[in-house]
Amino acid sequence: WYKTVFKLIFLIQNIFLSLLALTKIPRYVVVIAERRVGFPKHVIKIKSISMAQIKKLAVFGTRTKSKARRNDDSSSDCSDSNDSLIRYDCETNAQCTSNNLADFLRGRELGNQKVQPMLLDTEYGTRQLLIKSLLQETEIPLKYINKVFCSKWLTGQQIIFGTKCNKLIVLDLNTSQMVLIPSLDSSRNSIQPEIACGIHTIQMNPSRTLLATGAANPNDVAVYKLPTMDPVLNNGKLVDLTQGAHKDWVFDIAWLDDTFFVTGSRDTSLALWRVDDTQSNCHRSGIPSHYIMHPLIVRQCQKAEKVRALAFNNKCKEVVALSLNAFLHLYDVESFRQKLSWKLPNQQENVCLSMQAEVSLYAVGSKSHVTLIDTRTLYPIKNIPSENESCNVRSVSFTGNILTIGTGVGLILFYDIRADKYLGVQSTNNNNGKQETKQIILKATKGWVYQTDAFREVYNGAEYSPAIYTHCYDPSGTKLFAAGGPLPASVQGNYAGLWQGMRKSI
Repeated sequence: WYKTVFKLIFLIQNIFLSLLALTKIPRYVVVIAERRVGFPKHVIKIKSISMAQIKKLAVFGTRTKSKARRNDDSSSDCSDSNDSLIRYDCETNAQCTSNNLADFLRGRELGNQKVQPMLLDTEYGTRQLLIKSLLQETEIPLKYINKVFCSKWLTGQQIIFGTKCNKLIVLDLNTSQMVLIPSLDSSRNSIQPEIACGIHTIQMNPSRTLLATGAANPNDVAVYKLPTMDPVLNNGKLVDLTQGAHKDWVFDIAWLDDTFFVTGSRDTSLALWRVDDTQSNCHRSGIPSHYIMHPLIVRQCQKAEKVRALAFNNKCKEVVALSLNAFLHLYDVESFRQKLSWKLPNQQENVCLSMQAEVSLYAVGSKSHVTLIDTRTLYPIKNIPSENESCNVRSVSFTGNILTIGTGVGLILFYDIRADKYLGVQSTNNNNGKQETKQIILKATKGWVYQTDAFREVYNGAEYSPAIYTHCYDPSGTKLFAAGGPLPASVQGNYAGLWQGMRKSI
């Protein structure tokens, strides 16, 4: 008789769950814990959930050709050229909408999003190339250009970079040609710096339709339209300096959205700008021209000494500024007012900053360490030592969970923030046959250096290595462009190299 009762309870349970899946009214899920004999022991109320229709995840898998042919009449199957890859399109197939409890629980674990993208992270390609030691360097000759300070990938085959000699250059990897982009001139009232420093930053807006970088005057910013590189604006100074922007070099730029951006300067000020599309690309006699834009707000950064880097935290709606005296300064985006300043543990040469939004981390590069900081509390959670105390970290960037570090001695290091150690490969020691972990390090070539008396005085016979002032990955994460030049300010030279899985002539 107890088996009959159990079957009846089991039938009622299935009917109840079926009705629950068809309604959107919150209900209690009843879970029956059974003994081995199948008799109900007790009933547990878990939590109230809302059973709404959800979309199934896009499924990628492989089938044999015979099985693929059986499903030719299905409109949801989309196969590749050799019928080996079957893709289910959840955007067009009505069968992707499910009322199944298991699909609901799986979707809730992944965030309960309407559409779950199934994309391969760019970190995967980067990690595989590094672990298998497939990256090879192709040196790019830059002739007599002095020091590359910043760079960005425009497309998969074009790189734009700025130099200390104030040149903005687009490099085409297919044709090996370099195109010089004309710098925009400032107004007559713009204050010229005592010493020219070149272009220190290149930043693109989120939609990649505008590019902001340094102008002919290092105190000002020029904005170009992409992909044509037509001039859009140039924020020159006015006679009334209170309505102007910066009195010294612009070190970094951070876009807030497609129209607003923030600039940080050596004079410890931050300025907020807005791109006005109605006045862009004014043509006179068929020749493109540009207009002068004025800042919306200019704020002095309290407790700062030379603002070196900026980052925009979209989650917290904050702009973080890094100053040379080892402070992080937080600005509220809505009011553009300074919220607080936080002292960093490493005091010397804090010059570069990067953010990993997914895991809420800032990375700050100093003379001998990279400090990982929690973006929510600004508490330093990890001090990553470099190769030696005089390594001089000059550039940092995140690619997924891989932190790439460019140093002042020509080395490029890779730190796995998930494993909390430098990325390495397993190798066998020829002497004792034991397995050892060898750290992955990319060593840059020397590039070109102007060997004057200043060079001989600084190095005095020591081995010369260029500093990696900038590095950036292409959209696929399989190519790394690194560039820089001599670390001492008095020495002229350059270095540029492309690291990729297959060697190509430049």
